Amino acid sequence: MGLQRIDKLLSSQNTLSRSEVKSMIRQGKVLANGQIVKKPEEKFDPDTTVLEVDGQPLTIRQHIYLMMNKPQGVLSASNDRHAKTVIDLLPPEWQRRNLFPAGRLDKDTEGLLLITDDGELAHKMLSPKSHVYKLYEAECDRDLTEEDVAAFAGGIICGELTFLPAEMKIISPRRALVEICEGKFHQIKRMFHAAGTEVVHLRRLRIGGVWLDENLPSGMVRPLSDREIIELLNRNHGL
Repeated sequence: MGLQRIDKLLSSQNTLSRSEVKSMIRQGKVLANGQIVKKPEEKFDPDTTVLEVDGQPLTIRQHIYLMMNKPQGVLSASNDRHAKTVIDLLPPEWQRRNLFPAGRLDKDTEGLLLITDDGELAHKMLSPKSHVYKLYEAECDRDLTEEDVAAFAGGIICGELTFLPAEMKIISPRRALVEICEGKFHQIKRMFHAAGTEVVHLRRLRIGGVWLDENLPSGMVRPLSDREIIELLNRNHGL
């Protein structure tokens, strides 16, 4: 990343504003490699410098990774002239970043959505070659059967499209967990439609090794933890 001004570096992490960083520096509360930083224009290498702010260690991240509990009725897009997008839901401190949704959820689908500025990771996550599994909870308009489970396991043909085999687990008469490694348009709904049922409610619970935080309110975001970032492209799966 190269040498960067300490005030710009710290404010880029969205924990403090530029003015708050300068105030911390004046109070002697910012340390770099154990030494008090005296001026906001001092430059450091974020890859090699050990930083502390107000007695707490700070790990500098080059990219931002946010978990959103996407609500229904919101587009998975960066901007739209006619509808509210997931980026519109971000708090002011995140609005100034070049963030975008990595992948998409249909407008009426809710649940786990990753928002980032890391194009390389988003590409890896969405690439069919990466086989990143995604877990959904679907509620249908009829009771589900073991024949449906077998149909999903064998791969679903819908018109000219063929969907890869998917694992389904029935958790109540009309609700099931479905795990896929593709991301085709309206895939879950089209698979159920081909099996003779319609999805009335759909929620994504997991991407790779990262689960939706059940304590995260609908429409809210939080940064991913270091462990969650590592787990993101974990291919381990299974219902």
